[in-house]
Amino acid sequence: MKNKPKVAFICVHNSCRSQIAEALGKYLASDIFESYSAGTETKPQINQDAVRLMKEKYQIDMEQTQYSKLLSDIPPVDIVITMGCNVNCPNLPCKYREDWGLNDPTGKDDEEFSSVINKIHSKIIELSNHIKNDTFLNEK
Repeated sequence: MKNKPKVAFICVHNSCRSQIAEALGKYLASDIFESYSAGTETKPQINQDAVRLMKEKYQIDMEQTQYSKLLSDIPPVDIVITMGCNVNCPNLPCKYREDWGLNDPTGKDDEEFSSVINKIHSKIIELSNHIKNDTFLNEK
């Protein structure tokens, strides 16, 4: 495959949903695209419920390989996926942009977290299929 596209998963604090998406992107689709995550602000650590559940579900320790990053910390990307931060979602130059509209599970129970993780898992698979087949549904 030619140069793998770079995908940035973006939300304001880069501590939960975007981190899960980066981890699952690397886990499920590293052969298709490169995964990055970032935000306009950072948190001192990745959300601990997200870290724990990702270890339980996928044996992925996000704290070993990831940390909260600013938009300026990642390379230029081809695809931007916003997590659903509506309020003041960061803007990054890219060829393609999509919003996944996911609610932030921070502070909620494990069931809510698992639901968000499962949605991200499905959307990563969908995204990798779009990239593989070069079909973006809502291309202008």
